[in-house]
Amino acid sequence: MSDIRPVFYVSDGTGITVETIGHSLLTQFSGFHFQTERIPFVDDADKAHDAVRRIREAGERHLSRPIVIHSIVDPVVAAMLGESGALTLDVFAPFIDPMERELGTLRQSRVGQAHGLVDFETYHRRINAMNFALTHDDGIAVSYDEADLILVAVSRAGKTPTCVYLALHYGIRAANYPLTDQDLETDRLPARLRAYRRKLFGLTIDPERLAQIRQERRPNSRYAQLDTCKREVAAAEVMFQMERIPTLSTTHTSIEEIASKVMTTLGLRREMF
Repeated sequence: MSDIRPVFYVSDGTGITVETIGHSLLTQFSGFHFQTERIPFVDDADKAHDAVRRIREAGERHLSRPIVIHSIVDPVVAAMLGESGALTLDVFAPFIDPMERELGTLRQSRVGQAHGLVDFETYHRRINAMNFALTHDDGIAVSYDEADLILVAVSRAGKTPTCVYLALHYGIRAANYPLTDQDLETDRLPARLRAYRRKLFGLTIDPERLAQIRQERRPNSRYAQLDTCKREVAAAEVMFQMERIPTLSTTHTSIEEIASKVMTTLGLRREMF
């Protein structure tokens, strides 16, 4: 018997919501090798039959009962998933009845509501925030007047992906500033950042991990050497401490966790898209 347990995230929309919830659920169980796959846009009988076939084949291949975590709103299509022989879990089921009783109305079973384009103003805010993140990446832009926050760190510590995540999911205008060798010669903030102190958040990282990341980008370079990474990280941490800049290590922290910590610390309250 294979030690792999196949898991399918099935949705009649993009599948982003169910995959997020399903991933959080799987992390509660250690000692298992989950092989996950997302099957989006399962919104009719033909697509459901195809999904069932793929789920069955995975179970036969791994000699293990698959797990299906889904957010299908059509009860007929949802019931068809049970024909796969998998354990099927509807992520909304535990909450629908209590919500209907509390609100005194039945759910509106519409596909793709969580990630559909339902509000043009919100959509444009996301796009504008993404454009802002790209034009203010790695210190490219001169002014940070319109920034909601500025991430400060040495190169490859996680600034850019966090800015992109904040833009896409919260519409936050996030800029980032890479600390250069010249910046790290002193324990004070670079002149360009001093006027924006209340917007600053520092990221740090374990030097060994940083060296691994830089090695992938520039193999065998001075930039990727461990002593370089140790020197830069130590200097940056001293600066953050001296300037009382809130700081978080990204070494073992997901982008989602980084974003949540940054928003909470800086008092940014935004609804997730």
